[in-house]
Amino acid sequence: MTILITGGAGFIGTRLLAELESGSEVVILDSLHPQVHGEAAVEPHFDGRVRFIRGDVTDPIMWDELLKSVAPSTIVHLAAETGTGQSLLQASRHTYVNVHGTAVMLDALARNNVLPRSIILTSSRAVYGEGAWESAETGDRFYGQPRTAQQLEGAQWSPLGPEGQTGEPIPHEALSVEARPSNIYAATKLAQENILISWCASMSVSLSILRLQNVYGAGQALRNPYTGVLTAFARQALSGEAIDVYEGGGIVRDFVHVSDVVSALHSAIDRPVEGAYRIVDIGSGASDTLAHFATVLTEVAQSPEIKLSHNYRLGDVRAAFASNSAAERELGYDPKVKFKDGASELLNWARSEISRGN
Repeated sequence: MTILITGGAGFIGTRLLAELESGSEVVILDSLHPQVHGEAAVEPHFDGRVRFIRGDVTDPIMWDELLKSVAPSTIVHLAAETGTGQSLLQASRHTYVNVHGTAVMLDALARNNVLPRSIILTSSRAVYGEGAWESAETGDRFYGQPRTAQQLEGAQWSPLGPEGQTGEPIPHEALSVEARPSNIYAATKLAQENILISWCASMSVSLSILRLQNVYGAGQALRNPYTGVLTAFARQALSGEAIDVYEGGGIVRDFVHVSDVVSALHSAIDRPVEGAYRIVDIGSGASDTLAHFATVLTEVAQSPEIKLSHNYRLGDVRAAFASNSAAERELGYDPKVKFKDGASELLNWARSEISRGN
């Protein structure tokens, strides 16, 4: 089996590589973008079964050269621009890499007559936008409207329905909750999904789409200002600062450890869906507020108490957490890492990285 991992030198890709069986031939394609890997990024060293190609998914010439010597049976498509807030300021960059880059890859596969057996896309919980909510008054379902700067300035944190309804959030589940992106990054991820669904159906290529909740763990880019919120919290805690928790601490999230995500990806590689596509949600099974998660971090780090603020970030959503039912059924998914254990690992790793000047 030959597995091509786009964006494979990043946070999730390197962890996936470590878990792949020694019998697999692996090709890593990565641009080593400075925002993730630093300005002086050095090509990573892999063992002999791994071939590393430094290249950009948007480059058709690179793809033609790669596919002359590589015929992947499975493609794990991780390469993406992932800055939620940044995407509002750099819409063209996110669209170019995520949407155009995916189309360039597919064109190259077709042009070179190299059709994989399966493609696996890491998508995002962001595609749901503010998500589905249950009305506090009637019990009916409604979809939260994107929150405006005016609402957030007035500390109106919870999204309203189209008729001004309020309610409680419903877990993300692809089979029952519509995707309604509320930021540019999310829109590009949904576009990726739709492009791949159409192409794979026409080409008889198996497709698995994994909509990931907030992924965390050792190895996430510490200096990337657009990386996961937990790495920002970890930096604050380890520097002796009070963690600044936005929106009064009430944002709800589902933090899933990278090792559990890798387990789901591994299962998707081993269990391609026959003659169709599937979309599954990947979470931890244990959502809570940011105030809760920040408090756990401070307890582990023995840092000052958290600070609840009225700060906010445009493009963020109030609540995001997954139902793992489809992943359990389709992939045998069973997340193992409890948040306190994952937080301890993250803090120990971050402390070590900071002490080395990284």
